[in-house]
Amino acid sequence: MKIIPVYSWNKKVIKFNSRTDRISKQPWFQGVLLLIAVVIAMLLANLPATQHLYHDFLNTNLQLHIFNGSHDILFPRDMTVEKFINDILMVIFFFTVGLEIKREMADGELSTPKKAMMPVIAALGGVIAPALIFAIINHGTQASSGWGIPTATDIAFAVCILSVLGDKVPVSLKVFLTALAIADDLIAILVVALFYGGTINFALLGISFFIIFLTIIMRRMGEKRMFPYILMAILVWGLFYYSGIHATMSGVVMAFLIPATPRYSKIQYYSKRTLYNTKIDGMEGASEEDFPNGPQKHYLHSLIDVEKGTMDMSYRAEHALSGWVNFLIMPIFALANAGVTIPDPSFFNIFTETIAGHPEYGYVGLGIFLGLLLGKPLGITLFSFIAVKTKVGEMPAKANWPMFFAVACLGGIGFTMSIFVDTLSFGNVADPAIMDSMRDAGKIAVLMGSIGAAVLGSALVNAVHGMRR
Repeated sequence: MKIIPVYSWNKKVIKFNSRTDRISKQPWFQGVLLLIAVVIAMLLANLPATQHLYHDFLNTNLQLHIFNGSHDILFPRDMTVEKFINDILMVIFFFTVGLEIKREMADGELSTPKKAMMPVIAALGGVIAPALIFAIINHGTQASSGWGIPTATDIAFAVCILSVLGDKVPVSLKVFLTALAIADDLIAILVVALFYGGTINFALLGISFFIIFLTIIMRRMGEKRMFPYILMAILVWGLFYYSGIHATMSGVVMAFLIPATPRYSKIQYYSKRTLYNTKIDGMEGASEEDFPNGPQKHYLHSLIDVEKGTMDMSYRAEHALSGWVNFLIMPIFALANAGVTIPDPSFFNIFTETIAGHPEYGYVGLGIFLGLLLGKPLGITLFSFIAVKTKVGEMPAKANWPMFFAVACLGGIGFTMSIFVDTLSFGNVADPAIMDSMRDAGKIAVLMGSIGAAVLGSALVNAVHGMRR
């Protein structure tokens, strides 16, 4: 038997880790990971050996029972695995989205009126047009409340497609689509907050506003430690959860309250760094230990704290959470929400099929599919055209209208936010089974519409690029 030296194994492990780290940082990787999660979810939900286990697991109760005399207190109410993912894990997702929007508004593509005007106007068009298409198709039916489903753009899949298309798309249009998706997220957040909550408990909502007010005062007083903000965020989440406003909105609110100024200024950083480096050098030979010795470790820890304090809390939070959100929370969300049981092939017939064969339940799939595939690019392009002609906005550099429309088609890739809104829709339907069927049909239409938008956008980009050569 051939014995492989330990250092050979170490070299292989280091090489493997380096390769996987390099792959995970590719812009297309997150989109591919989400696609894999969707495929796995669909298999789990439809294979006879796993479909019951899949749904039973998602419906497993996660309640905490606290016995109090003759009463058994439950916290939180009706918490299942699926609700834990959608109401707790997705709070972290919305928190990072809020941090990203805040960063872009501070010094990114939304930082000035001139920069923000075009993507914001385009995003507004990309919300209004698909909502109108869905509303027209489902006017007067119980499906009419689902108008918000086809209004969102999934930035992960859009960036994934753009990275595959490479230099066929001008850099300015890539930046534009990214900024549009960020503005789109902000509009989608407002849509969820205003139209997809439950019955409002104004007493709890008032308490949550008081906690938010205290957080603002705390920030104004210069509090830069993370723990107080985490505590306030948990309190606001709980109050939102029970007040009727969707709990994920607490993540967005708290993201905008996180301080964006560092604890130490540039002068303070250089002063403290010089001080601790001098201390570390002065402790050389203070003991027989190898470097770093005990006293040097103490000053090295202090130096690390100073370096952390020089980066603002908002940046540190976004940097710390982005990997968890992109590579764990969003795939888990896809696994939990994309698993739709397909009873027969007619379930994919979104163009003529109504829910349970009853016209009063509307054409959910058709409204979503056309909203994403046609409404998104038409709304984005039309509103952008008006903005350019009225000189309110500027056309991205080195772009023309055919290529602009092709990239706008990629805005019809809804997925994450569209599926999330779908899980909140159709609460007005009295029959739970019909409501679940409508949501399942919505998810299928979101997947089909997103795939259609990706294929159409990619084909048009290649065609326009071919004509320009």
